[in-house]
Amino acid sequence: MARAAGSKGSAKGRARDPALDILETALDIAEAEGWYKIRLRVVADRLGIPMTDVLTHYKDLDAVANAWFRRGWDAMLQPPPNGFDDLPARDRLELVIMRWFDALAPHRRVTGQMLSAKLWYAPPPHWVPAIFDLSRTLQWNRQAARLDATGVQRQMEEVGLTGLFLATLRVWLRDGSENQEETRAFLKRRLALADRTMAVVLARRGRRRNGTAKPEEPTPTT
Repeated sequence: MARAAGSKGSAKGRARDPALDILETALDIAEAEGWYKIRLRVVADRLGIPMTDVLTHYKDLDAVANAWFRRGWDAMLQPPPNGFDDLPARDRLELVIMRWFDALAPHRRVTGQMLSAKLWYAPPPHWVPAIFDLSRTLQWNRQAARLDATGVQRQMEEVGLTGLFLATLRVWLRDGSENQEETRAFLKRRLALADRTMAVVLARRGRRRNGTAKPEEPTPTT
């Protein structure tokens, strides 16, 4: 998307963000040919720029993919709507998680190919960064959803959210419904189930403590 630098949106004097141009061109090529067939030299040729200009912004295709996934993080961390803090945890999670999926929906198929390239076709040294990116996504998710539990409940949240996110991701990658309604319905069902499960777990913990500790807010974890 062009970023106007001149007055009145005139064509003359407009400036483009080179990093954004490279990203969008790579995505366009990937939509037509698949992520696995992209070469950065082809992106450079399409833009009419030298490879050194591409290297200035992206050292490799994995860096291009990371820039795309950054859009999901940015969407999750946008200021929440009014009354967000008063919502139940499962509703806060639903909103935040769907922000990530909505942000990346314009290139859903390519996003799936990027993830496959990270997890399955990359050499072993790339596996840990890929897993770390998932962990970081989930940590941003917890923060954006205002999940502040500590101790055992936090551990349960992290494990449960990992499963929840990956399960929803599988549905999202094949979701052809309008406005991703299939994904939204799946996530809502899983969050409702997890909410009930977590409430039972916390109640049992509370009983084991003979009622001396007040259970924290139930947070969906499965």
